[in-house]
Amino acid sequence: MKIQGLLISATLVVLPAVAQNTFENHYTRPLGEVLDDISKRFNVRLKYDIDTVGRMLPYADTRIRPYSIEETLTNVLSPFDYKFVKQNETTYKLKRYEPARRTDDDGEKMLAWLGSLYSDKESWEARRDSLRQEVRERLSIDDALAKRVGAKPVYTKPRKFDGYTVRNFYLETYPGLYVCGSIYSPSSKGKHPLIICPNGHFGNGRYNKAQQQRLATLARMGAICVDYDLYGWGESAMQVGGEAHQTADAHVIQAMNGISILDFMMKCDDVDPARVGVNGGSGGGTQTVLLSVLDPRYTAACPVVSLASHFDGGCPCESGMPIQRAGGGTCNAELAAMFAPRSMCVVSDGKDWTHTVPELEYPYLQRIYGFYGAADKVSNVHLPKEGHDFGPNKRNAVYDFFIGTFGLDRGKLDESKVTIEPFEAMYSFGPDGSGMPEGAIRKSRK
Repeated sequence: MKIQGLLISATLVVLPAVAQNTFENHYTRPLGEVLDDISKRFNVRLKYDIDTVGRMLPYADTRIRPYSIEETLTNVLSPFDYKFVKQNETTYKLKRYEPARRTDDDGEKMLAWLGSLYSDKESWEARRDSLRQEVRERLSIDDALAKRVGAKPVYTKPRKFDGYTVRNFYLETYPGLYVCGSIYSPSSKGKHPLIICPNGHFGNGRYNKAQQQRLATLARMGAICVDYDLYGWGESAMQVGGEAHQTADAHVIQAMNGISILDFMMKCDDVDPARVGVNGGSGGGTQTVLLSVLDPRYTAACPVVSLASHFDGGCPCESGMPIQRAGGGTCNAELAAMFAPRSMCVVSDGKDWTHTVPELEYPYLQRIYGFYGAADKVSNVHLPKEGHDFGPNKRNAVYDFFIGTFGLDRGKLDESKVTIEPFEAMYSFGPDGSGMPEGAIRKSRK
């Protein structure tokens, strides 16, 4: 009995020192401490975009794989819905789980699985047609379109520049809710191709310099171009507030706005209905693909720095509604393929998620276009040394595509002729918002 008592006493003395690493406590250790150990063990740098304070990891040491830093990080981070991104051989960035973003390997496996679902034009079109219907249902776009008020656009006076004009417009969609934008038109008379240009998330929205340069240059070369505010950005923020952009409503309303703008533009006498394009960058590129799925009137599409099989778009305005679950699972590459055999150019770069396009997404698109004998109708301009922007080389790729597809006048390709307007000149409701119609929804100011 004395020996047993001594053993028990000894155990009680030892337990507090190891209480965080016992069977009874599930071998729990603080997450931050475990990550420090991993950094030293594997001689790597861990960059944090996550919160480790107060996070306790059960069975901590059993999650470590001494032969693999990446398996170790997967095991350690997954209980908290965290992930890692390898930046180089010695640096990993730790991030929150992103439902819209996956890995390059995931994209490769996804395209291989999708490719196994169809082997010819007939089987592809069966998939395409069912996918199109389910995307509409999951987006609830037909319900949204049915609730529109059917108003006509209201225009400002045109502003004349070198070879083109600009006028702003606003259009009531739902009662009291408006979409605002600008129309860039050639100075020449006659029928012109139309390009709808959904805006992306670049700084200053549709008012930024690169946006004005692109639309004005396309107009000088002979195309009518239309852009419009993201929901909750620009003048839309005056109505619903910037926080509204971070909701699934933005996904639906932006698609509805794009369709509604095309509706009234197609009624214009100077629009050629046989030449209708859609072009946007980043989130605007995601919208470009979605609009091409929803609306059969487009004859050419050019998504820029957006398309990937492993990224759905990180903003709710791109992935807020569950359209990626359509057909048992899809991705933006398959949605883009639904445009076949009409002309498409995908612009990608080497420093964002589109770096995989030449090896993954483009060959996949070529296969689908090949079902129609139209592989030459899809192209990829890849800029391996560039990053995520709508810079000169991306704009030049857009110009080249629409010159070749719509017969625009290359002789008028000169961005130096474009006048960059102050933001206030582009506001449809006026520089101070005083032109907003009576009865319009207004963001309350508290």
